[in-house]
Amino acid sequence: MARDRNPSRRHSRALAASVAALTVGGIALAETPASAASLPKGHDVSSHQKNVDWQKTKSKGARFVYVKATESHTYRNPYFAQQYNGAREVGIVRGAYHFALPNRSSGKSQAAHFVRNGGAWSADGWTLPPALDIEYNPYDKKHKCYGLSTAEMVGWIKSFSGEVKRLTGRRPVIYTTTHWWNTCTGSSRAFGSNHALWVARYGSASTGALPAGWSFWTIWQHDNSGSLPGDQNVFNGSQAQLRKFAKGS
Repeated sequence: MARDRNPSRRHSRALAASVAALTVGGIALAETPASAASLPKGHDVSSHQKNVDWQKTKSKGARFVYVKATESHTYRNPYFAQQYNGAREVGIVRGAYHFALPNRSSGKSQAAHFVRNGGAWSADGWTLPPALDIEYNPYDKKHKCYGLSTAEMVGWIKSFSGEVKRLTGRRPVIYTTTHWWNTCTGSSRAFGSNHALWVARYGSASTGALPAGWSFWTIWQHDNSGSLPGDQNVFNGSQAQLRKFAKGS
């Protein structure tokens, strides 16, 4: 995702390296892939984008957005209120996401920090379910899976998910790449049946092979720049289905 002022902002250099091999001729796609051109357009933002001009963003086609709320168990996005509330004010469906650092604290504690600081959910049709951003460690290239075994990583994600579900009533969407998931969870199939997938894959006409456990994707992040602020996404359905997904029906 768009780089945060906080140095772990999603698409760290480690992630960029992991997806570079997936680009076409080494060139990332600048526009929505043709296979997804008819789907609702969205994006995700963090403090890197600062105060977003939401009316302009909507006029460029934004129909949904995920806003970074928190990271680990201490960081909070200082622009969260302007971004999250501003999107809703102009009629963009919005949600919040948490950047996970599984080596810093438990999944339960990070989930609680997230929900306290923007990760709540309501069935109003305008609030996307909370999202967990989990990817290669941007701080330590030698410990890309945060020093956790595959079993420990699965346990951490289960802990985070369980606490989010307890506090909000929704399971979190999981944002990841196929390579990270299969490497760091040991191709766990424990989440695909009850967690929506937000998959990242750049420079391709399709999402390609999905992480183990999922047979379809809900959101596809297909580029880290484009016409909308931050990273570029599409929703796998109609606008009406997007609203239903937000509402939880």
